[in-house]
Amino acid sequence: MRNPGKNIKITSNNITISYTDEGPDNAPVIIFIHGFPFSKEMWDNQMEAFNENFRVIAYDVRGHGDSDSGTDDFSIELFVEDLLSLMDTLKIKKTSLCGLSMGGYIALKAIDNHPYRFDALILCDTSCKADSPEAKRNRMIAIESILKNGVEKFADDSLKNFFAQESFIAKKDVIAEVREIMVNTTKKSVVKTLLALSRRKETCTKLWKIKVPVLILVGEEDKITPPETAQFMHKAINGSVMSIIKNAGHLSNLENPDQFNEHLIKFLKNKII
Repeated sequence: MRNPGKNIKITSNNITISYTDEGPDNAPVIIFIHGFPFSKEMWDNQMEAFNENFRVIAYDVRGHGDSDSGTDDFSIELFVEDLLSLMDTLKIKKTSLCGLSMGGYIALKAIDNHPYRFDALILCDTSCKADSPEAKRNRMIAIESILKNGVEKFADDSLKNFFAQESFIAKKDVIAEVREIMVNTTKKSVVKTLLALSRRKETCTKLWKIKVPVLILVGEEDKITPPETAQFMHKAINGSVMSIIKNAGHLSNLENPDQFNEHLIKFLKNKII
């Protein structure tokens, strides 16, 4: 039996997962997967905007927010196992997936491994590419810094690249909330996730196999996964739709939620409802 509400805890894949589940029982399902090192709270605006017409679920990825980290080494493949286990535990046979950044990596790997469990894909500020040698080196440098200086310095350094320039003036409250989520992520989980991200495999060569409707959203000023990266995926995924979010960087759903939601609801109405 379904147990809707906020910050519910459930045992799935041998760990405790924290999730929020809202919306009508028989509505189409959307699962939102957050980026690194954030939590399900980054989707609060979307959950509120879509919970009248959809069953919306946002969960904390292993080691983030209020979900346990378990004892296994982190990997994108393990995160996918967690997602499928959560779906099975909640008796969700099929869902749309909306993933931002790391959440997009998880979504792409999930649809590659389990294509019949998903009916639409929304890829936000993400990439199909594996880390370049330089990116891997930077992650190792970040790990050394975190082990020496803690998560706060890593958070402050990262925030500079997450947001559009305008957001540092107009979205100070959002930046403060994101920083708080980041610094509340344990040092151990941040390090384990950085290692997982550095080791992830590319999914670019699998994009042609995606048969479900796909929406690609990217912040106009995203420095981490810029519009050119989104354009690459758009060209590779047959029939995909791509939209650029104005006045937004890497966290486009937080920086310009109105435009983000507008593109998302248009896509969902055309493809699902």
